[in-house]
Amino acid sequence: MIYSDKVMDHFQNPRNVGVLKDADGVGHVGNPVCGDMMTFYIKVKDNRIDNVKFQTFGCGAAIAVSSMVSEMAVGKTLDEAMKISNNDVAEELGGLPKNKHHCSNLGADALHRAIEDYREKISVKKEEAPDKMKGAKGKINCLYCDGPMEGMEGFCKKCDMEFEDCWECSQPIRKDSDKCPHCGATRVRV
Repeated sequence: MIYSDKVMDHFQNPRNVGVLKDADGVGHVGNPVCGDMMTFYIKVKDNRIDNVKFQTFGCGAAIAVSSMVSEMAVGKTLDEAMKISNNDVAEELGGLPKNKHHCSNLGADALHRAIEDYREKISVKKEEAPDKMKGAKGKINCLYCDGPMEGMEGFCKKCDMEFEDCWECSQPIRKDSDKCPHCGATRVRV
C-alpha cells in the first residue's frame, strides 16, 4: 500500500491530537468493519471553528485523515466546515488508496457530528433562555400573544396585557400573576 508524502507526514506528525475538556461540540464515529474510531472536539467563536482536537484509534490513514480534517476546519465558519467532504480530505492528502477512502468519510463525518452537537446545544440554550420576551434583533414581544411591545411601556397593545417585574428574578410577568413563569417564584399576597 503506497501513501503520499502528505499522508505519511500527517500520520507521523499528527496535528491537533487531544481532547478539549470544555468543547462546544463533540462528534463520535466508528466503522465496525475496519475498527477505526474517531472523536472530534470543537470550540466555536463568532460562528467559526476556533479550535479542534481529535482522538483516533485506527490505521495510519485514519490518523492522517483526522489530522488533515482538523487543519482544514480551523478558522472556517460552521457552514463552510459542514461542506468539507471526504473527497476534499482525500484530495488535500494527495490521494488515498481505494481501500482507505472510508477513512476520509469518517473524518468528515466526525467533524460534522461535532458541529451538529454544538448546534443542538445552542438550540437548547436558546429555548431555555430566561428572557422569553426578546424577539428578533432585541425587539420585545409579549409573553402571551407574541405581539410586539414598543419600549418598556409595561403593557402589550395587541392583547392589552399589563406587566410588572418579578419580585425574585426581575423578569417581566403578567401583573395579576401569582407565579413567575421564568423562575417559578410564588407571590404571597397579604
